[in-house]
Amino acid sequence: MLKFLFVLLVSVMALTYCSSTVIDETNPIVTVKDGALKGSTNNLLDGGKYFSFKGIPYAEPPIGDLRFRDPRPAKPWNGVHDATKHGSVCTQLDIETDKLIPGSEDCLFLNVYTKSLKSSSKLPVMVFVHGGAFISGSGDSDFYGPEFLLQHDVVVVTINYRLEVLGFLNLDTPEVPGNAGMKDQVAALKWIKNNIANFGGDPDNVTIFGESAGAAAVTYHLVSPMSKGLFHKVIAQSGTCIDDWAIERYSVERAFRAGKVLGQDCKSKVELLKLLRSVPAIDLAGMTFKTRTADEERADFAMFFNPVVEKRFKGVESFLNEEGLDILLKGKSNEVPLMIGYNSVEGLMLVLGDRIADKNNDTKFLVPREIRRKISETKSKDMGQRIKKFYVGKEDFSNDTIMPFVNMATDTNFIYNTNRLSAFHAASKKSVFTYRFSYDTDLNIAKIFSSVPSMKGATHADDLFYFFYNSENDGIYKNQKKIKEIIHNLTKMWTNFAKTGNPTPDKSLGVTWQSYNAAKQYMMLEEPPTMRANPDNDRLEFWNNLYCEAKVPCIHL
Repeated sequence: MLKFLFVLLVSVMALTYCSSTVIDETNPIVTVKDGALKGSTNNLLDGGKYFSFKGIPYAEPPIGDLRFRDPRPAKPWNGVHDATKHGSVCTQLDIETDKLIPGSEDCLFLNVYTKSLKSSSKLPVMVFVHGGAFISGSGDSDFYGPEFLLQHDVVVVTINYRLEVLGFLNLDTPEVPGNAGMKDQVAALKWIKNNIANFGGDPDNVTIFGESAGAAAVTYHLVSPMSKGLFHKVIAQSGTCIDDWAIERYSVERAFRAGKVLGQDCKSKVELLKLLRSVPAIDLAGMTFKTRTADEERADFAMFFNPVVEKRFKGVESFLNEEGLDILLKGKSNEVPLMIGYNSVEGLMLVLGDRIADKNNDTKFLVPREIRRKISETKSKDMGQRIKKFYVGKEDFSNDTIMPFVNMATDTNFIYNTNRLSAFHAASKKSVFTYRFSYDTDLNIAKIFSSVPSMKGATHADDLFYFFYNSENDGIYKNQKKIKEIIHNLTKMWTNFAKTGNPTPDKSLGVTWQSYNAAKQYMMLEEPPTMRANPDNDRLEFWNNLYCEAKVPCIHL
């Protein structure tokens, strides 16, 4: 009875002022601006405890007439909200299993993990944006466990945001201007700014980081005026906002194609919107693959319900109203330090079925779309032949030339634009730290399940198992001392950057990570980590020459 009265008292307090309160270590309660939250206490892997608050609503559920609209602030609640378990994941197609996950449209939740609930602690805050091609994923701890990062005294936040059609439909109208999923992330960052002090976090020291589509997302925040002032550092792992796969250019046309998939040839945007709001959310999941053209099916990354450049409408705040590349070139990106890199054999994930041999059929498809838009079809075919020759000489792409194929896919989808964004951001006198991740251990779980598990290096998503604790790496972490050491050192670099803007502010890791401004070298994340010239530089130079030739903004090497 006393415990019930105590909880009731905290609930009443939540309605009158905002503070942080811990009832006891097994039943922590924190009061935020919208009400009281009941969390839980968990054990760290190597001793100690941390507080967990899951399923915190950061925006109003985007359901009914709010489907496709920009997010609205969460409404205050009465009583104590149970934050001991995750909220629903967003409705989606799981791109790993190809299964539909109903989830819920009511999915705008975030999770906070911290070792201190004292506002005076002012711990650096690290906000992770999950990948998944803007089609699938969530911030849940079944994969993104915070334990590795928490050992370095930071607050970790993970978020959900609307995906695919539900998050990225664009009709070029004031009601559906696009980028709802990105605006969800902005809403989460605003919530963090207003409330994270009550979880021991410093609202003036927030680092956003993400992998794959999540990396594209955090670099979109780097160039978005809407995001300005909501974060102070960026870490991008395997992706950028200037990649072909990260931006949609035919969004309205694709939206009408979605209507046809649903059985209705709509004649107006009003009619189309009515249809798209009327169907069950699950009917919209996987629409990316159902609306592809024949040419788009040959693209390495089938990501088409993506962020867009928005039309300007009176009274509607845009997330992005000009190309990210143009913003970078004008020096208008948000003035924050950037850490950015890629995995050494990212393209291994694309070694599937007849994808390799298909590259021989029409060489213009070897040319990035960004270049093809600038040159003739004849020139595209010629350039495609030169690309093919660069990688395989007089041979064809085949199962006998897997490594050249992997290199090409890595270069076109990751390496070149990682370098290009680094150069353009650094040109504006902002600190940039670049890396190439090639650790090759039992933690390279994505590679282990790939078609060529014996290939040396790290493929797409391998790095995640070094930063987040989950059931896949639990036994490896606990039983292999060397891997535990690697995880410790990598997460120390990441959290050092979050704390200071420098991944190696002292000599404790035995290596100094020089910024891109000081030396155009990369940190080789391997055993042992070294700062040296990138071994992929010859391929980088080849692609840079092609971009320059096509009069697409390129790097001054």
